[in-house]
Amino acid sequence: MSGEVIVTVTLNAALHVTYRVGQTDPGELLTPVSRPRYLAGGRGVTVARLLHEFGHDVLAAGLAGGATGELIVQDMARSGVPAELTQIRGESRRIYAFDDGVAVRRFAEPGPYITTEELGRFASDYRRMLASAAAVVLCGSLPDGLPPDMYASLVRYAAEAGVPAVLDGGGEEMVLATRKCPDLVVAEVRDPGAVQDLLRAGALAAAVIIDSTVRVVTKSERWTASIPLPSSTPAGSAPLDRGALVAGLVPGELLGWSWPDRLRHSVALAAAVARSGGEPGLSAYEALLDMVTMTSH
Repeated sequence: MSGEVIVTVTLNAALHVTYRVGQTDPGELLTPVSRPRYLAGGRGVTVARLLHEFGHDVLAAGLAGGATGELIVQDMARSGVPAELTQIRGESRRIYAFDDGVAVRRFAEPGPYITTEELGRFASDYRRMLASAAAVVLCGSLPDGLPPDMYASLVRYAAEAGVPAVLDGGGEEMVLATRKCPDLVVAEVRDPGAVQDLLRAGALAAAVIIDSTVRVVTKSERWTASIPLPSSTPAGSAPLDRGALVAGLVPGELLGWSWPDRLRHSVALAAAVARSGGEPGLSAYEALLDMVTMTSH
């Protein structure tokens, strides 16, 4: 193991802008909204924020540019989360949420285009960070301009540096990266058999989220963890927060916890974050630990 810092990578970082929306009147031309709330986001940023809140040494890496990128950097600094985001010329994306107290509607801008020169600078920054990394977490979508084998290259660099890699993504980029044998792949699927497919593709361990259940398969173990949904769960809402699940799994990987312990803690954290709207307290997480049911296959 090279170091003590958990490095998270967010190549398509975003600024989440949330408005509270007042009552709408079809006859009005304008609908009143609250002042916006700004929060740096992208799944890797979320993972870094949660790990930091729970006392782990983290470094949020990735790409950020334009006025929006500056706001992302400022919010990370306000939160006290160490960050080293490679600067790009394009404008980082914003994700807008309008909350009327009943439902939340979200709208996402397209991400920036990444040039070859910017990719080279990030790759240099990333390889330097690996020298002091205990683990690296690769999360989220790829912005335009980056090749589909981007995550595959980052997993390979981590392996060459002797640093465990956790991959959380989807699409072609995840398929290509899984072939480079990351230590853990996390995905959200509908087919329970997909977890075996990830293992056959090259992952040393795979975890898939299916509603309020998480299935993990390694070369020698198979576990399922589930947690009951509260009766007040709104229709269509996610019972588990994916970023929080990843954040909960990473420390157990480094500390050598058994898979039942890793799953119990990560599912409790993922449920606490989902139910709190992204701001879980330690007491809420601890209260859910005993509600997680573990099954070995």
